Amino acid sequence: MDRLANTVRPYAWGSTTLIPELLGTAPTGEPLAEMWMGAHPGAPSRIDRGAGETPLSDVIAADPSAELGDLAVAKFGPRLPFLLKVLAAGAPLSVQVHPNLAQAQRGYAAEESAGVPLDAPHRNYKDANHKPELICALTTFESMCGFRAPEESADLLAALDVDSLKPYVDLLRAHPEEAALREVLTAVLTADPHGMAVTVGETAAACARLGGDTYNAYASLAHHYPGDRGVLAAMLLNYVQLQPGEALFLGAGIPHVYLSGLGVEIMANSDNVLRCGLTPKHVDVPELLNIVRFEASDPGVLRPEASAAGEELYDTPIDEFRLSRYVRARGATATDLTARTPQIVLCTAGELELGDLRLAPGESAFVRAGEKAELSGTGTAFRATVVA
Repeated sequence: MDRLANTVRPYAWGSTTLIPELLGTAPTGEPLAEMWMGAHPGAPSRIDRGAGETPLSDVIAADPSAELGDLAVAKFGPRLPFLLKVLAAGAPLSVQVHPNLAQAQRGYAAEESAGVPLDAPHRNYKDANHKPELICALTTFESMCGFRAPEESADLLAALDVDSLKPYVDLLRAHPEEAALREVLTAVLTADPHGMAVTVGETAAACARLGGDTYNAYASLAHHYPGDRGVLAAMLLNYVQLQPGEALFLGAGIPHVYLSGLGVEIMANSDNVLRCGLTPKHVDVPELLNIVRFEASDPGVLRPEASAAGEELYDTPIDEFRLSRYVRARGATATDLTARTPQIVLCTAGELELGDLRLAPGESAFVRAGEKAELSGTGTAFRATVVA
């Protein structure tokens, strides 16, 4: 197995403290948002097999079958199909959705045919893949995920007693679920920017007056993004507070936003994001409305399912990734992780040994398909692989 050297990306919404605390390093004052583990071309991990550091993507490309195994290559092609991250939110991310596979393929082909450069700020589809994802909390983790029932959103908005919100309340109460959600989100995203800024300001003040976890979360959004229409879009979503070890699975078309906290995130190897607010980046309203699933849903907080072997699995309907956790007590016997699929093992607490590698919190390793791998020591490890 190979120790991974990983890139930490300093996005503006990142926390200045959470990733340094995990790694045991001193904060620099710079926001650190995501540590990427995998072979994504944007920031591939690096390994050293004696000839200096080499991007993991290059190592895999040189011999996919040896690194990934024949099963994974046959099912997903000659690339690592998942990206593992440590995500540290110090401020809210954008409200966003991800396309399903067919939508991504169509959108990517259309933009390629139109000659839209991959790095163009108005480009929606960076690749032809879908981007289902799973976030597992390492600390208390705040997020918003999936639409509330329209009547619940109507009650939430009505309680604020803001005159300019009343048309949205009426729409939410006057139509069936799908039509109500579609009409209100469309109205929010296409409203006059000046009028919307005033409405968001009045809404934020009312949220601050009412208080409580939910209203305080929306007031915080408006503090970070004053006047942004994404604040009202987020008020249509379920507020969720995960405790350590709990997770959310986010399928195609489900609007969501991460607010604060540290988590382990895994996703299909894609960078396709459609945004609907809380961002200075491009918002393509017509395409977004084609992608969003306008249906109320329970956020579906996941808790791991334990096996007799000590593996705690976060069960999802996705084959491109499989995430599980091992919480090892002092003196526990070693666990055999050998598999016919590629793996990344991440230590998040304690001190662990993976074969002859010692892993401290925040350190990770790539395990080739079929390579003998035993996990020992005391602490917590996350294991990322595929279903093949």
